[in-house]
Amino acid sequence: MLKFIKGNLENIEGVEVYPIISLLIFFIFFTALFWWVFTAKKAHIKAVSNIPLEDSTITQKEIQL
Repeated sequence: MLKFIKGNLENIEGVEVYPIISLLIFFIFFTALFWWVFTAKKAHIKAVSNIPLEDSTITQKEIQL
């Protein structure tokens, strides 16, 4: 099966740039995520972690705000 894929890709000009672009996107995304995790404020992390434990009913008053 790899022969079929490799054979088709050899006929496309400039195809070698796509793996480089996908690697850069992958690296940049996880670097940014790593940076965000270590720079996030403890209060924000604590507030977000308590969301599943809070009451999920939304009142009309909260919607208007």
